[in-house]
Amino acid sequence: MTSLARRVAGWARRRAEDVLAALLAAMFVAFVIQIVMRYVVNAPVGWTTEVSTLAWVWGILWGAALVLTDEEEIRFDILYAAAPAPLRRLCDAITGAVVVAVFGWSLPAVWDYVTFMRVEKSAYLGIRFDWLYSVYLVFAVAMIIRHGVIVWRAATGRRHGGGRGA
Repeated sequence: MTSLARRVAGWARRRAEDVLAALLAAMFVAFVIQIVMRYVVNAPVGWTTEVSTLAWVWGILWGAALVLTDEEEIRFDILYAAAPAPLRRLCDAITGAVVVAVFGWSLPAVWDYVTFMRVEKSAYLGIRFDWLYSVYLVFAVAMIIRHGVIVWRAATGRRHGGGRGA
């Protein structure tokens, strides 16, 4: 990767982290407002629950798609770490190919569902559901790309960051 590409990728990653931080802040603020309104003012409001839930879902999928690196994912890798490098590469290639195949196979149906949901709106904020669910498309495409790279690295024998691969 060229120096310019690395800088652009680093900048984009930091902006994705900024979005994730804003989602967490929005969730926290909505949660605090919800507590104050319910237990201090004794006038509960519903929109805070909706904001908290939406920020949580978006935060999880956005973070997994654009912020979390392959090395930061939680894995049960006791057997994987003990396996010889060629077997680890084979496992990476097989599991990566399965993930690419499943997400790739489901992508048209997910697209249809997300675009169909433009007819519905959220209860309190009135946000169209296609906008709310669109983060799953970002997540699915990111998983396809990420695991495609894992398959490519396994097939070519190139190591990457956390010591996985050959």
